[in-house]
Amino acid sequence: MSVGHVGTKTLNFNVGVLGHVDSGKTSLARALSSTASTAAFDKNPQSRERGITLDLGFSSFTVDLPDQLRGSAGPQRDGSLQFTLVDCPGHASLIRTIIGGAQIIDLMMLVVDVVKGVQTQTAECLLIGELTCPRMVVVLNKIDLLPPNKRQGAIEKMTKRLHKTLENTRFKECPVIAVAAKPGGPEAPDTEETQGVPELIELLKRQTYLPQRDPAGDLLMAVDHCFSIRGQGTVMTGTILQGSLAINDTVEIPALKVNKKIKSVQMFRKPVSGAMQGDRVGVCVTQFDPKLLERGVVCTPGSLHTLYAAVVSVRKIGYFKGSLATRAKFHITVGHETVMAKVTFFGLPPVAASESSSDTKPPMSLPCSLETPFTLDREYFYQDEYVTGQGETSSEPDPEQWALLEFERPVTCPSLCLVIGSKLDRDIHANACRLAFQGRLLQGFEDKSYAETALPHLRIYKTKHKEGQVERVCDDYTLIGRNLFKKETNLQLFVGLKVTLSTGESGVIEGGFGQSGKFKIRIQEGLCPETKQLLSSTSKKKGKGGSKGEPANEEEPKADSQPVSIYLRFKRYVFDPQKKMVQS
Repeated sequence: MSVGHVGTKTLNFNVGVLGHVDSGKTSLARALSSTASTAAFDKNPQSRERGITLDLGFSSFTVDLPDQLRGSAGPQRDGSLQFTLVDCPGHASLIRTIIGGAQIIDLMMLVVDVVKGVQTQTAECLLIGELTCPRMVVVLNKIDLLPPNKRQGAIEKMTKRLHKTLENTRFKECPVIAVAAKPGGPEAPDTEETQGVPELIELLKRQTYLPQRDPAGDLLMAVDHCFSIRGQGTVMTGTILQGSLAINDTVEIPALKVNKKIKSVQMFRKPVSGAMQGDRVGVCVTQFDPKLLERGVVCTPGSLHTLYAAVVSVRKIGYFKGSLATRAKFHITVGHETVMAKVTFFGLPPVAASESSSDTKPPMSLPCSLETPFTLDREYFYQDEYVTGQGETSSEPDPEQWALLEFERPVTCPSLCLVIGSKLDRDIHANACRLAFQGRLLQGFEDKSYAETALPHLRIYKTKHKEGQVERVCDDYTLIGRNLFKKETNLQLFVGLKVTLSTGESGVIEGGFGQSGKFKIRIQEGLCPETKQLLSSTSKKKGKGGSKGEPANEEEPKADSQPVSIYLRFKRYVFDPQKKMVQS
């Protein structure tokens, strides 16, 4: 059965409540809710004092199954619909928590303060919604703060503005509804009547659909709260992101490197025998110290990987201002962790890239899906930064590209999971998006010494072009060249490499000549008569430049004397320990 199942008759539907700090999300969740689950409404004392949500609170309420689901919900057609409200923090610094919660959200409820409108965090929440969630409802909260005679006009104006903001996102034309979740503000007595909440519940019912739930595959559960019950064991509450679990299953807690047996399972305080993807559960396992795991993941033993580095597909997030540079550090949110990583961008070699560029660009909102699969068998081209579309207007799609992430500490995550790179150290109050790029994890490196064992197999290369001049001709097959190498260069490394002359001949570097970085070239086919004539005329004009008269040689000959240039082209693999120079 492909739906969340609480008891047998209830369909579980996860609604993420996102919005700017102080937009009234928690009071809205409280107004909507009847059953508060354990994590609900801020366990955090710091948050109680400030009246701001710091952890992913969960709570739920149950309604009759709406008509549109009765036909499709199988045996549940006379059952009920449980909305689980995932109240995500509004603090910009806690964006990582939001990303953690957004992976299982079926519908997003974006709460906007009707007086303040869209703020920085509102925009960031929108982006996370675009990356993780198919549908949205916008709730204009705090309408009680508007004077009654101007209320309707102000609501209409704000609704128009929001539709304008959303028109280029996947949520264009999403419903907007106005409410007052806590008239009079947080301090007001609870007797104050809420406004618009029953209408909001009806709207939510109309927006529900049968979420795709799959009990197959490895279990991955995001744990948001952990506590002991004396004589019974340790209870972990959280949401099943993938797979399913049942009583007597063994699960792994990767952070503690231990396996535990499931003794009992509850959903919203009712005992059940098992649960699956999308369900919100409390799982009691054999005793361990709950302080060791306040948040984290639980999984099928051996199914998660602890990675020191990874290759990911990358797409820049359009609203991020500034370039994405190789060697820069970003906050990487992967699985349920956020960790700093050094980033190296790379793409297809120039020829392959032009062949594979397509005319259609996938919409910004969809998580990366690249048409060229990543494989270690292919060669890739090193980039100093992320490359954006070449067009004058930004309608040109960005070329396909990838990044190597080298984590500052190892991260535990499932394969192919969503990856988001951000600059969370930027000023919260600056009105700028801090989400920089998104993609999918394609290949992980689990060996601590991956730089020696794995990276040499990642064939990312840089091309090098050097240019020098012909100093003089020794005979028809031998030249002396200059200005290609510094005096201190070890010329032995370059012996045997091919060079071409600006006149078309090709040759091979035979070795150094003297101490000043000059070198000898062998021209296998011999010099053309025209080249010899050109070189003899330039050397006459320049006069006798012996090794003592070095500076005279360094002067550029006059324009009419046409010196002959020497070009050396080779590539070097960035992670090759020998730093070999390779010519195709």
